[in-house]
Amino acid sequence: MHMAMVMGAGVLLLVVFVLFGWLWGASAAGMALAAKVFVPVWLLVALTNMWVGVTHAGYTVRQEAPILLLVFAVPAVVAAVVAWQLSRA
Repeated sequence: MHMAMVMGAGVLLLVVFVLFGWLWGASAAGMALAAKVFVPVWLLVALTNMWVGVTHAGYTVRQEAPILLLVFAVPAVVAAVVAWQLSRA
């Protein structure tokens, strides 16, 4: 359940980034750039989530690595699709 909540929060954060891209550039190009900027920010958030799982929840890095992959990949793939669609517009 925690993984789904974190991935959902990632998609919501992507929406916030894209909206700020619209406010900043008022164009599809600004929104696409914001979606691209989201990816490294989300990587940092996902790594922080992994760090918390290892240091506070008692999981090993080996146990947390697949979770990190999923938690990072789902919103990052959504961001890539959004950026691709917006760059076509």
